[in-house]
Amino acid sequence: MGGLTGAPVGGLVAGRSAIVTGAGQGIGLEIARLLHEHGARVTLADVDAERAAKAAAEIAGGDAGSVLGLGCDVTDEMSVENAVRHTAERFGTLDILVNNAGITRDASLRRMSAADFDAVIGVHLKGTWLGLRAASAVMREAGRGSIVNISSLSGKSGNPGQTNYSAAKAGIVGLTKAAAKELAHRGVRVNAVQPGLIRTAMTEAMPPEVFAAREADIPMKRAGQPREVAGAVLFLASDLSSYMTGAVLEVGGGRLM
Repeated sequence: MGGLTGAPVGGLVAGRSAIVTGAGQGIGLEIARLLHEHGARVTLADVDAERAAKAAAEIAGGDAGSVLGLGCDVTDEMSVENAVRHTAERFGTLDILVNNAGITRDASLRRMSAADFDAVIGVHLKGTWLGLRAASAVMREAGRGSIVNISSLSGKSGNPGQTNYSAAKAGIVGLTKAAAKELAHRGVRVNAVQPGLIRTAMTEAMPPEVFAAREADIPMKRAGQPREVAGAVLFLASDLSSYMTGAVLEVGGGRLM
């Protein structure tokens, strides 16, 4: 992507195409929505194809040609490559990839099964790597592109009961930096976002006293909203961050600074 030339007419990412994984709900859905609001054509990829299609229709409104909903298992190499191929064929290009898909399988180290460890590492870390590899192959040829990986502050500090999740999210930071160094000379930028406590269906299922205690530890004294994470992603996807690669932006209200 070129140097900073000001926001394009119609939005910060007008005329570009994007894939957002795990976009059927939560943070992924808000990322897809904000990218579309800023002019991007967007593929919403989700392991639940029906949910992806429903979310895509919601975002598209009367502009169905600018949004695509696809079923995609990010742990499956062919599924990821198909999502990239379908997007490039539908929109003529692939400029932005947001690796957002994720799951949790929380348990203490003593009680966590190897299967639950593998499942979380597979979706978060392997899924991000597969997305990076497939999208960068297209972007390298075009000489431009922005890839944004969703990590977590759990990958910075570690959370009890989340040895699998914390390890995966820390791994995404290393993966981001390594890929950024490989791809910079080809015009492809790779950055990461580390959300903290964000109000989603998953976090709001926490016991109220636990949620309140975690909020109290945040300097801004509140949980974040999915759209606040989406804003950081939009920044990294756009030319406003044209001289940034290998960066990790924390979106956590000051937690762990």
